[in-house]
This record gives sequence, C-alpha cells and structure tokens, in this order.
Amino acid sequence: MRLLLIEDDVMVASGIKLGLCDAGYAVDWVGSGERAEEALAKAKFDALIVDIGLPRMDGLELTRRLRTDGHAMPVLILTARDALEDRVRGLDLGADDYLVKPFQLPELLARLRALLRRSHAATTAVLSFGPVELDTAQRRGSVAGQPLELGPREWTVLEYLLLQAPNPTAKDKLLQALTGWDREITANAVEVHISRLRAKLEPHGVALRAIRGFGYRLELRTAPASA
Repeated sequence: MRLLLIEDDVMVASGIKLGLCDAGYAVDWVGSGERAEEALAKAKFDALIVDIGLPRMDGLELTRRLRTDGHAMPVLILTARDALEDRVRGLDLGADDYLVKPFQLPELLARLRALLRRSHAATTAVLSFGPVELDTAQRRGSVAGQPLELGPREWTVLEYLLLQAPNPTAKDKLLQALTGWDREITANAVEVHISRLRAKLEPHGVALRAIRGFGYRLELRTAPASA
C-alpha cells in the first residue's frame, strides 16, 4: 500500500516512515499541507497520515480541503492535542481516525490496517483467494498451506490483486503503488512482478489473467496447472 505522510518534524517523520517501510508500506513524506496537495495532484495514495500541527495550513484544514475536493482515501490524524473538542472537530471535518502522540508503532500499524480494510470493504486482516492467503498483520503469505515467499514489491502487487479479487486491478494502480518504492520505475516493472507471481501461483491453480488495455485479475483454474 502506498501512503502519504504529512509531518513537519523531521525526526518524527523519519521514525514513522522507517517503521512503515519496515512493515511493507511504500511511503511518501512531505512537510506541509501545500506539499501534500501537490503530491495528491500527481499521484494516488491508499491512505494519508496527517499531523495536525502543520505550519500555515494545519492538518484539520488540509483534511477539510481534501474532502471538499472529493478525495476519499482514509485519513489518520496524528496530534499532541488530546482535548475532546479537537478529536470531534477532526472527525467531523472528514478524518477517519485520530491517534494522540506519543503513540506506539504497533498501534499506528493496527489502525492503518483497519482503515485500509474498511476502504476496500475487507473485514479481516487475512486476504484470501482460493488457496492463496496473505496475513497483512503478521506479514505472512501462503499458498495451498505452504509458505509463500514474496519480495516487498511482489507483496504489494499481490495485496492489491487480492483486495480487488475477483474484479480486475488496473495496471496504473499497481504502477502507482510500486512508484513509492522506486522513483525511476517503468511500466514494464509491473509485468516483471506479475511474471514472478505467476511462477509462484499458477502451479497451485491460481492464474493471473492479463486484461488488455486495463490490468490483471486473479482467476482459479479448474485444476492445478501441474495436474
């Protein structure tokens, strides 16, 4: 998943970004609301983590503008303010959740997983399709009951495909997610990771079908390819 972190404190932002990247997220970081609006005009993100105490345009005003402009991705607000009226105002302006500083990284990750599941209408941390399972909380994958070894980018692609299954996932969406890992990535990179996933999934009866001009879809074969 590709996240946008909006935090003006460099040390705090560095720590959060490192923790999120270690958890498998692709993270872009900006230090102001204005920079966040610029980033959102150029790329798509699955969720935003917004510090409330930003310079000039604070996190609440940024959230209000995002909702007014039609941005629907989950917004998690981080703040040192713990007054009830601040939390209520943030939620009323369009935030989806509120985390008061200081906080522990595991709680931030758990809240993010919950928001992302909700945004994709998923009800569990375990995503599955046929014999394939991804436990997004434990960061473990399996296929037909056997461990599924995935690189970070392969995990990102497969997670998107599972969230959309049985519907197709747009290639542009996958490319946007992978761009968070590598600014110089090209469209061919998606095909490389799709090819690697095919090699790991098709022997177990899970096909990755290319949909011309759009993207890819997970499909179950009537029998495993090795049968």
